[in-house]
Amino acid sequence: MHLFDKAQQHAEAWVRDMMTALPTEDPKKALHALRAGLHALRDRLPVNEAAHLAAQFPILIRGLFFEGYQPKDKPLRIRNPVDFQNLVREKYSPRSDAGAQEILSALFRVLDKHVSRGEITDVMMLLPEELITLVTGEREASLE
Repeated sequence: MHLFDKAQQHAEAWVRDMMTALPTEDPKKALHALRAGLHALRDRLPVNEAAHLAAQFPILIRGLFFEGYQPKDKPLRIRNPVDFQNLVREKYSPRSDAGAQEILSALFRVLDKHVSRGEITDVMMLLPEELITLVTGEREASLE
């Protein structure tokens, strides 16, 4: 049965892009980093915006995004970049050498490639300036 082949191909494209963005040749490391970054971002967004963002994801990435989601107490009120990086580290299961800032930067490069500019702008408008600078660096100016 090849019913899910296309869904798998779309999800693998995200993992390959994450591998390039980190950079790593380890797809498992890239997948764990993608998951950690997505979960940290998801938990920082209002529930409705998390749903809007996920609507543009391939179905397998959407499942990864919502895995273990508890929307009751969301969004988390994280404004400090260090706290946001700690959230990424907490969600990164292998806890290997990939740093939280590198994961976030890589995640946003992947999102830039796969999600509409309008949705990325909506997400950025919900984040405090300190977190935008953390995840985008110099790209911040292009979002205004």
